[in-house]
Amino acid sequence: MLAARAGVRPIRFHDGRHTHASLMLKQGVHPKIVQERLGHASIQITLDTYSHVSPGLPEAAAAQFDKLVSPKYTNTSENEPVEKLY
Repeated sequence: MLAARAGVRPIRFHDGRHTHASLMLKQGVHPKIVQERLGHASIQITLDTYSHVSPGLPEAAAAQFDKLVSPKYTNTSENEPVEKLY
């Protein structure tokens, strides 16, 4: 086998597919895009399979929400109205 002669561990094509999906999700690519690239019938399959890739998602979501609504991040005082975002 070519991998053995090269002194590397052989990997299956499917291993490369998992690596590709995992790296995209770690880079912040939207799961819907990953689902489409992998050809999963449903985004639920993608999310169920790769949810372990980003274990800090709840914390990151909370931090992003805090930046959106917190006067600490929006540079507004408590008496000053926050600009509408819509």
